[in-house]
Amino acid sequence: MNAREGISALRGHWPEYLIEGWALGMFMISAGLVTTLFDYPGSPVNHALHDGDLRRMLTGICMGLTAIALIYSPWGKRSGAHMNPAVTLTFLRLGHVAPWDAVFYIIAQFVGGTLGVLVVIAVLGNAFAEPPVRYVATLPGMQGVSIALLAEFAISFAMMTAILLASNSQQLMRYTGVLAGVLVATWISVEGPLSGMSMNPARTFASALPGNVWTGFWLYMIAPVAGMQAGAMFFTWQRGRSAVKCSKLMHSDDQRCIHCGYEPSALAREAMS
Repeated sequence: MNAREGISALRGHWPEYLIEGWALGMFMISAGLVTTLFDYPGSPVNHALHDGDLRRMLTGICMGLTAIALIYSPWGKRSGAHMNPAVTLTFLRLGHVAPWDAVFYIIAQFVGGTLGVLVVIAVLGNAFAEPPVRYVATLPGMQGVSIALLAEFAISFAMMTAILLASNSQQLMRYTGVLAGVLVATWISVEGPLSGMSMNPARTFASALPGNVWTGFWLYMIAPVAGMQAGAMFFTWQRGRSAVKCSKLMHSDDQRCIHCGYEPSALAREAMS
């Protein structure tokens, strides 16, 4: 890596970098609005739904649908919709993201996610900032840091394994985003009480910085990355490294791919317009 390569990557691939920041920013805005709607004590929805497990399940469904919408959006198809440094680092290790692209993707994810949280603070104020919503910070549950660490590792391992299995299957690749969204919904509903369900270092940072909430922060930097790397190792051990074709969650014929070098033909662009 050298500075000249970095400048060249920035000039050529800046739309994809901005999209990555936009995508996680939108995810965090959705998370803030949905969680406040269900969990803020002054919300009429909170008053109507007394069952905390039900509210968490509904929150999970909303966030799963948000993830699906972002992945299948035209912009999500353009960048590949990583929205997560752990995903980007895993595909970097697999050789499907260039080093400078990984650097700028990760910077964009951290910045975009944080800006998303700041937008929600500006709109909702104390309803979002005060407990129990508390900036939608991801925190270890009542069972402690060790269980949260193991849980984050496990869900990250499962997510990356599922993404690789689906995105590299001719029959399943078009459903990769749906599968990812279903897992997001499931993890929030089931695993949320253990770790807050981060699976994403930039997502945790986005809440921790504005809210100054750093409890267990280190585990959210380590476990998602380690879990997804382990998932990739498991997949390549079974299928071989050559089985991984690209790092996009949704590879569209009408969008260029800076990772595998695909460029849509004029005919393809015309057909999709």
